[in-house]
Amino acid sequence: MSTMKGGELIAEYLIQEKVPYVFGICGHGNVGMLDALYSVKDKIQLISPRHEQCAGHMADGYFRVKHRPVATLTSTGPGSANLIMSLATALADSSAFLAITANVPTSQANRGPFQELYEHNQADFSAVIRPVVKRSFQPSRVDMLPLALRQAMDAMVTGRPGPVNLDIPYNVFQEEADVEVPAHSHIENPHRPAASAEDMAEVVRLIRESVRPMFFVGHGLTLSEASAEITSLARQLGIPVVSSPNGMGCLTMQDPLALGFIGRNGTYPANQAGRYADLVIAVGARFDDRSSSTWHPGYSWNFPNTRLIHVDIAPQELGRNYPPTLGIIADARTFLQQTLAAVKGSKEFDQSRLSGWHTEVRKWQKEWDDFVRPHFTEATRPLRPEFVVKTVREALPDDAILALDSGVHHNWFMQFWEARRPQTMLNSWGYSSMGFGVCSILGAQLAAPDKVCVAVVGDGGFTMAPYVLCTAVEYDLPCVWIIWNNFAWGAIRDLQYGLFGGREIGTAFYRDSGRGERYNPDFALWARACGADGVTVTRSADLRGAIDLAIKNRRPCLIDVHVDAEVRPPSTGTWQLPPIPFREPLFGKPFRS
Repeated sequence: MSTMKGGELIAEYLIQEKVPYVFGICGHGNVGMLDALYSVKDKIQLISPRHEQCAGHMADGYFRVKHRPVATLTSTGPGSANLIMSLATALADSSAFLAITANVPTSQANRGPFQELYEHNQADFSAVIRPVVKRSFQPSRVDMLPLALRQAMDAMVTGRPGPVNLDIPYNVFQEEADVEVPAHSHIENPHRPAASAEDMAEVVRLIRESVRPMFFVGHGLTLSEASAEITSLARQLGIPVVSSPNGMGCLTMQDPLALGFIGRNGTYPANQAGRYADLVIAVGARFDDRSSSTWHPGYSWNFPNTRLIHVDIAPQELGRNYPPTLGIIADARTFLQQTLAAVKGSKEFDQSRLSGWHTEVRKWQKEWDDFVRPHFTEATRPLRPEFVVKTVREALPDDAILALDSGVHHNWFMQFWEARRPQTMLNSWGYSSMGFGVCSILGAQLAAPDKVCVAVVGDGGFTMAPYVLCTAVEYDLPCVWIIWNNFAWGAIRDLQYGLFGGREIGTAFYRDSGRGERYNPDFALWARACGADGVTVTRSADLRGAIDLAIKNRRPCLIDVHVDAEVRPPSTGTWQLPPIPFREPLFGKPFRS
């Protein structure tokens, strides 16, 4: 054992666990930790964005690309409170980072010092953060840090990943004790629970008996890095694959078996497969309202008529919305490897028995392609949404990383984006926070410095976090932001038109309180003022060239694209905001038993 300050111990443990970055904002509460990081700045780099929410989204984006956690550092009071949004986003989407928050010194707890929360309990910030993390630790002495650090790191990556909080009184950063750097965490050797032999026998039986099987894969598959396994199994058995947004790319969407996203703004083939399948094998996927047409039978799924094998590493997800025929607590990759071994060489799984199912799927794919394809080449002013998605796809290399913010643009990309590799499409799905795509692309670029990293974000969402341009210029991060500029909170404006008779209020941007012309700042000029490149695109013919140049220059760049706000994504399922009645699909019809 050796005498160490609390801040030194934290820094040494992060280095031991190969954490390369701390994304943090300075404050009086964490200045002691900043001093400790100064001493090891050759081993771990402090990246300081201009807002704490951004620090959290950056750490989230880094984990989604690299599948290794980094840390954030925020100060007492409002600095750490600003982190809540990004913690909630990461928790909802099973993404992990270590949130180190500072608190008031233990000698002043419950006396109401500067920035203490003390109404119900002393130094009570843990009560604020607890709902949005897997676990919150509050070590109040240096000798409590080793256990808290190890348990925090283990909690982040064990089972379903998620953010974890270390809330540390700021005297602990500077106080000393005889301590040792704790043992290594589970990061290098993740736990991969497997299905039992009895469950695997039942899986084989259910697959053997099905004639219309399908996979539904989600973020759990991506986190398990099971792309090779789902690709092999789907192709060997001839089973189509539907994915959640965070599962896209595990099977390249160029594969004929990849049917895309399911739900209101999913693809028609995916919803048809969900409606008519006789067996759904869900692996690492949740049946939330948007991927299930708000659980209305026959619109995206047809349970309980359809049998369901539900595999997830989190026991609480099994049966949350649909009671499974067979529920299995297992790691996604391990389960798929077991299934591959179970069906290997068996003549019972000859694809010819699924020929009728394949014929139906191909028919749905052609019907959908015939419906949507003409719009992908329409040159309009402002630009047609489908044209923007197609052009971005054609311009970016297959391994480019795409981060998406919440908004109507996300609906278009869920429906039409063709992800070709895993860990290349980053979505704020469960919590759907604006700012995620704007900020997370910075963390993604740090995780993959040699890859093209592009964020497609709404004009409203970007205006919430424009300071990212400063960070990109400061740290020479060649991120590209494509602003989907429709002069509105477009997704909510569409709800007003679709569900409230077009009574638009508070959802579009105008001069003079709604009485004047549409308004937005000059985003390209804004970017140039920050030292980044900036260009405005109002003609279809100019978009590809702007993207190509941004990729070539390898500099921070913003492309302001004016997109037609009056063209709305074609619904192929439904979605309800109770008690408002839900709408029927624009394309396709629900299954009626």
